[in-house]
Amino acid sequence: MQTAAWTRYLSRSWLCRRAWPGCSRHYRAVLCSELKQPLAIEEVAPRPVGPHEVRVDVHFSGVNFADILVCRGQYQEKPRLPFIPGVEFSGIVLETGRDVHTVKEGDRVIGLRRLNCMAGECIIDHKALWQIPEGISLREAAVLPASYSTAILALEHRARTQPGETVLVTAAAGATGLAVIDVVTNVLQAKVIAAAGSEEKCKLAMQKGAQFSVNYSQGSLKEALGKLVGSRGVDVAIDTVGGDVFLEALRSLAWEGRIVVVGFAGGTIASVPANLLLLKNISAMGIFGVRYQGQNFPVFSRALSSAIQYCLEGRIHPYIGAVFKLEEGREPRFWEQPVDPSRHQYGAASLSVTQPMEHRKGKVSPGI
Repeated sequence: MQTAAWTRYLSRSWLCRRAWPGCSRHYRAVLCSELKQPLAIEEVAPRPVGPHEVRVDVHFSGVNFADILVCRGQYQEKPRLPFIPGVEFSGIVLETGRDVHTVKEGDRVIGLRRLNCMAGECIIDHKALWQIPEGISLREAAVLPASYSTAILALEHRARTQPGETVLVTAAAGATGLAVIDVVTNVLQAKVIAAAGSEEKCKLAMQKGAQFSVNYSQGSLKEALGKLVGSRGVDVAIDTVGGDVFLEALRSLAWEGRIVVVGFAGGTIASVPANLLLLKNISAMGIFGVRYQGQNFPVFSRALSSAIQYCLEGRIHPYIGAVFKLEEGREPRFWEQPVDPSRHQYGAASLSVTQPMEHRKGKVSPGI
């Protein structure tokens, strides 16, 4: 059994045990010991890396709505307690296993995994790392793995979005929503209608490239879309809200339109009326980006590699709404965010996890 399999979920005693002989370094981590309760910041003892693993000095860890849900016990996947939340990070390679040849000590990297990223260090399989080119900051890079890979997979791989088509994105001012707007507008050369729950959100989405916006807290989304596109409808809908918003988006699709389900931030999972799929030859599909790592790694790798390349070329510009210190991860206000990010969350957020210099080992890059 590979090391990655048995290290996915770590017991509290394992996390906090004494480091291996000769090593006295510890690192800080956000620890969830009880669901729906404030998290803790604890000193964690490192472990040796396996032959195919890499130890990374984490500088930034993305904060996603899924992280909040998993700490509440409301996510699709429920890890065993205690656990370190966080699915994406950027940082500097500290150490590599004996069979790792893809990265070396001192390289700047980003990574994506199920858990364990909100910590000063992260041990990860070398295949789950991508190098960050010069010209992209660690802060920017940290929010690429989850939101932008999901946006690219949803738009390019699932919906097959074409230039000139009209794309509706719900929860448009959230991390994934803004990533979708960025990719649609600046890469795919299609048109965007942004749907969000406030005028402020709609304004932000327009500033980031949407051609039109709809505030669905003020009335019917379907009626508002009808005024914008007429009876034809939209070609593609990317929905992260669920519930009635999903159903109205579904009913607003054009002939042979495509709707991609990214999540259920509104808290309600809608049932799909199959007759609507039949009448307009509509396709309804889902995207769970992290699963592609295990089920179809080449597709996922292409999506994230594309995000890195688009960012390097200046075609996309990740919007980071907030950067928190690691210590803020234990404050109730940080995790007690409203259930519906489509109405309250602005863009991507990240934790600044950089350790004091004396705690580090290996080369350190200033490229933040």
